[in-house]
Amino acid sequence: MPPGTSPEAAEAEAWTWENAAAGAAAGFATVAALHPLDVVRTRFQVSGGRGWSEVPPYRNTAHAVYTITRSEGLRGLYAGFYPAVLGSTVSWGLYFFLAKQRYLQRKDGQLHPVHHLISAAEAGALVSLFTNPIWLVKTRLQLQTPKHHTSQYSGFSDALRTILREEGFLALYRGIGPGLLLVTHGAIQFTVYEELRKAMIFVKSTQSRTDNGGGRESLLNSIDFAALGAGSKVAATLLTYPYQVIRARLQQRPGTDGTPKYSNSWHVVKETAKYEGVRGFYRGITSNLLKNLPAASLTFVVYENVIKLFKATKEKT
Repeated sequence: MPPGTSPEAAEAEAWTWENAAAGAAAGFATVAALHPLDVVRTRFQVSGGRGWSEVPPYRNTAHAVYTITRSEGLRGLYAGFYPAVLGSTVSWGLYFFLAKQRYLQRKDGQLHPVHHLISAAEAGALVSLFTNPIWLVKTRLQLQTPKHHTSQYSGFSDALRTILREEGFLALYRGIGPGLLLVTHGAIQFTVYEELRKAMIFVKSTQSRTDNGGGRESLLNSIDFAALGAGSKVAATLLTYPYQVIRARLQQRPGTDGTPKYSNSWHVVKETAKYEGVRGFYRGITSNLLKNLPAASLTFVVYENVIKLFKATKEKT
């Protein structure tokens, strides 16, 4: 152990790849379970946008699920599933790995809330730059309906080739502006989660008169992790949801003449505010919460339990 390095920091350094693997597993589990609600949310986000008439006028989340199932079948509910799995798995894996790097730089093995915020924001920005093309393809696949007048993408690879051929490389980074602003979502969620987690451990350890050793982590169970994940997600969603709407509208496929529906983020903001008001920036938030509250809980439950599994396996060897 290097001089001045605490046992906690040394232990954390040994678990960087486990953080990445646990985060990737959490991302995969979340998408596999809740993808249909992601499709509904994306369609709601663009349904009020001017110039978009190919998404049916859904009344609410239940009606949207029913309509998609009846007109498009299971394939419609799972449109964009492959890029969603790829993007979420890569994102969460990188995110947990990169966010934990800041922890390793602390000699006392502890992070101040501000440092949690900074590390989460840095990780989120890098992940956003790496995965934006994946999310763009996912959005376009989710917005394809039987009413499309243009030729449809047959899948992830076909969408990538078509976009590169028809629109060029830069098109893969449409929506990167609000995407980078959305790092505040992950930063807020990660920070709130970590602070609530430390507070819950402190309360439970005090109640059970547990010492301040590493055993305190075992006081939290899957229900606690689920509650922490859901609570942190609500805080992040309410503050950052408009960025998601702006990004989704920017990432729509251009019309048959090749002209994008919106030229830039400010164009989306002006058009949405003018024709839909504040409500337009929160389209689809119901389906978003229905998806993301259990998704956030599931993500952190899987993550924490995979980490526990890794530690238990390593202790036996």
